Amino acid sequence: MAHDGEDQREFPRTTQPRFADIDVSTPTTARIYDWMLHGKDNFEADRQAGRAFLEVAPQLRPIAHDNRAWLARVVTCMSTEMGIDQFLDIGSGLPTAENTHQIAQRANPDARVVYVDNDPVVLAHGRAILADNANTTVTTADILDPKAVTDSPDTRRLIDFSRPVGVLLIALTHCLKDEPDPGGLIGQVVDALPSGSYVAYSHIVSTDAEAAEQLTGTVLQATHGRWGRVRRPEEAVAYIERHGLEPVSPGFVDIRTWRTDDPDVPEEPIWEIGGLARKP
Repeated sequence: MAHDGEDQREFPRTTQPRFADIDVSTPTTARIYDWMLHGKDNFEADRQAGRAFLEVAPQLRPIAHDNRAWLARVVTCMSTEMGIDQFLDIGSGLPTAENTHQIAQRANPDARVVYVDNDPVVLAHGRAILADNANTTVTTADILDPKAVTDSPDTRRLIDFSRPVGVLLIALTHCLKDEPDPGGLIGQVVDALPSGSYVAYSHIVSTDAEAAEQLTGTVLQATHGRWGRVRRPEEAVAYIERHGLEPVSPGFVDIRTWRTDDPDVPEEPIWEIGGLARKP
């Protein structure tokens, strides 16, 4: 939680929600995800929702851990192979082990990272964790307003949009409803990026219509309608591919197989696809 003596230049309080404003009775995807990862920054409502999700789709907990491992690989790839040294992590969720800034700054200590999430708990805990890291900050904004994300004072303070940026849209788009168009929102973010930028993207998917409908209904009920839906793989990929981005090998695939040293292809159905693409 924030303290009165924190650096006002790092986290201007006048534009951010207060911890007292947090609704602990309504689950949020950020806090449910934290619970899936065995984190501690969640409330009973989030834990109840998480348990309900696992009753419908017990594979969601392994998927959460697979997603975190993929985050580490894709940030390392952008840092070491593409030379990206500034990152905008949209829908970042709560801080946990192996955060984006830790991975990026391991490759380049001067790397800059801005975390963006619409959950005020993320802001509160991010303030405390990142208070001593001048190259990393957290801001509260929503992908539903892409301009607020890219034009946030905290974003502009650390991200130089005249140079390539690494944008993370990881496990975010399935949280969005069909209207407004998730692909259009992504496009507005892409439009703000200079040539040579990269976008890392993943989405929960299913080729089983019944399973997708069941999981979608469970999450919508638990979050009081604050979610999107599980989509077909081709739907999810279309949201990112339509913007003229150049996919990086191996393209948009099962996140468990993306640039991994593990030669064994999982036998279980694909539940999350992801990949990396470059803006030409």
